[in-house]
Amino acid sequence: MANYKDWSVEFTPSYTPEEMLKAGVFEGKYINAIKGLPASWKSIPKVLGPKAEPDETVNKFGVKSRQPLSTWVDNGWIKTDKNGWFEWYCHYFLGRRLGKEDDFQIGRWKSFVARHQGQIVANCGPKDDKCRPRQRQALLQWGWDSSTKYDDAQRAKNLKEFSSEPFGKKEEIKEVKK
Repeated sequence: MANYKDWSVEFTPSYTPEEMLKAGVFEGKYINAIKGLPASWKSIPKVLGPKAEPDETVNKFGVKSRQPLSTWVDNGWIKTDKNGWFEWYCHYFLGRRLGKEDDFQIGRWKSFVARHQGQIVANCGPKDDKCRPRQRQALLQWGWDSSTKYDDAQRAKNLKEFSSEPFGKKEEIKEVKK
């Protein structure tokens, strides 16, 4: 099962990788390239098969909202996980720890969520899904619920949910090798 005892208190996403996939992320495709994940994740209805074309209509907000992998490489954001942040998150969720790289990825997550959620709050009503759908989709793809505030109270609530017993028992998972 996932290992939460050494989960960083700085990393407080709203969603697990599985919940993100069920909601609709990455045009249904990104997960196909990631190894070592529970097979059940790849059979979620909004996850398309390896030969299918990306389909933005499976995304929760119905829009494409991601940069090409080449942008991630050019910016030096790719470290151990060659498929980027979501791959890192999946493995972190499953219990793998990489020390300084975890700190790097968590720092990127905090910066991204704070910046984009700030734009949602400044320009939209929190429940107005039609306002800034690309930013809302991007936030979902970074594990954040765009209908909430990015503040200490919400982050504490998310952390409490991540550390609760039922959360950690959603599904049996195998250990991921480094």
